[in-house]
Amino acid sequence: MLRRIQPNLKELTRHIVYVPKHKPPNTEDVEILREFLTNHRQILVLTGAGISTESGIPDYRSEEVGLYARSNHKPIQYQEFVKYPRVRQRYWARNFIGWPRFSSIQPNATHHSIRELEKLGRVTSIVTQNVDRLHHKAGSENVIELHGTGYIVKCLKCPYEISREELQKELLKNNPDMESNFSMIRPDGDVELSKEQVEKFKSPLCPKCEGPLKPDIVFFGDNVPKARVDLIRNQVSSSDAVFVLGSSLTVYSSYRIILQARDENKKIAILNIGPTRADDIVDIKVSTKCGDILPELCSFLTKNLSQ
Repeated sequence: MLRRIQPNLKELTRHIVYVPKHKPPNTEDVEILREFLTNHRQILVLTGAGISTESGIPDYRSEEVGLYARSNHKPIQYQEFVKYPRVRQRYWARNFIGWPRFSSIQPNATHHSIRELEKLGRVTSIVTQNVDRLHHKAGSENVIELHGTGYIVKCLKCPYEISREELQKELLKNNPDMESNFSMIRPDGDVELSKEQVEKFKSPLCPKCEGPLKPDIVFFGDNVPKARVDLIRNQVSSSDAVFVLGSSLTVYSSYRIILQARDENKKIAILNIGPTRADDIVDIKVSTKCGDILPELCSFLTKNLSQ
């Protein structure tokens, strides 16, 4: 049976602020995507920040409600993080305060619907640009985290790694007086802090070699590991279609998946509020909120396959 998420009105109101303005799906939208899901049995699902906005995590680029539109925040740059202890100190201070809220966020109807498609045998793999692990929380199994995850932390100098949950305990021991009131968490899990709060924060160091610690996230300016790129390339080739959910495909690491699928004559459908980088080269583009249409599509497919 299809598992539907039923948020209460208070939660829905709190999260809707991060979802861009959009039109509800129409009959034609439903029919087009219904046919797409019915006709393809090996679908690679590619997800972006647009599916996590319904859980209360803002994306970067959406008009009016995205992080860039709501603040002057720029995401952390890989080279700056590696080179400058103060950049690491600022990052970890913000991440430390934001972690309890970020890690408590739960999957929404879109994540659960993707899991239903997986259980129906329609999904070969889920490639996600998100670092929030909401697919895992929804029960999905074959998830490839294109840009890594915020739930694992690694040393930049040796093989040491630790879960983010365990690191939080260590950070709390070393920074017992840190506190903050914040109104908006960021897509990578950090929040805004004052200069004074940042300067007194004690950054984490590797207990093995005292090297700097970094979340296992592909920061801006870094490269997706080659082994992961090759794995995704193989997954695209073994699929007969690609279904993009909640991604503008602005970054090349996701856009090249679409280029490969097009070159291999795979059917490509995009479900995303607003334009994407690939709108002019895909077969299907539906512009509406994923959570307004995907559960219905899954329900139809479940009934259709059971007959």
